[in-house]
Amino acid sequence: MIGTETQRPAEKTKPATPCLAMRAKQTAAALGISERLLWELTQRGVIPCVRLNKAVLYSTDALRDWLKTQTVSAEKKSEK
Repeated sequence: MIGTETQRPAEKTKPATPCLAMRAKQTAAALGISERLLWELTQRGVIPCVRLNKAVLYSTDALRDWLKTQTVSAEKKSEK
């Protein structure tokens, strides 16, 4: 009909699932570094990760804590 708007049924929204861990591609993007650099840091044991069989995951909480320690380390070095 002319002049009538069709209304969409209300969409059901699911509660957001918290992101507990990310894959390498997501982690590299979140940190603003290349995947290659992320893998180098992972292999050297510099950046925290969790290995589940063949999957390598990066905990968001562990990454936040790691970033805080890196920031503190950088600030202390600049004070010297």
